[in-house]
Amino acid sequence: MIETERLILRPWHETDAAAMFRYASDPDVGPIAGWPPHTSVENSREIIRTVFAAPETYAVVPKDTGEPVGSCGIIFSDSLHFAEMKSREAEIGYWIGKPYWGQGFIPEAVMALLARGFNDMHLDAIWCGYYDGNTKSKRVIEKCGFRFHHTNHDVVSPLGDERIEHLYVMTKEEYDET
Repeated sequence: MIETERLILRPWHETDAAAMFRYASDPDVGPIAGWPPHTSVENSREIIRTVFAAPETYAVVPKDTGEPVGSCGIIFSDSLHFAEMKSREAEIGYWIGKPYWGQGFIPEAVMALLARGFNDMHLDAIWCGYYDGNTKSKRVIEKCGFRFHHTNHDVVSPLGDERIEHLYVMTKEEYDET
């Protein structure tokens, strides 16, 4: 568990499936990040059992509600996301329910994950990316201090379509300077 000023980042529980479905079923949330809207509470429960059971995957829980409203996590280089990552590097991924857009919860969560990655896990670099057109995600990345690294064209998203992906990075040295 990780605690910030306004958030608790904690593992997902199967009992969170209804809350996850409430936000992950919104067609404005998943597709822009490359994944399909959840189709049922059971679909969300299955995502919790599989995808969100990965190490360092957290429910984003505002302290004032106690209910998960999004997810964030550290994805390791041995995953299949992209080939540019080396060992001792990872990627941060995130999403949040539409009613919580623009409230600064995801930048707060990302900053906590940067601290975890660099200070506790001793990573050398942390990546973050977004698909072209996802301006909210781009804003989070830039607000958190990542620097642009490169753009990949013709990336096939989990939805099966081809997209442009912009990748940013922060090294341990850059993190220590902030």
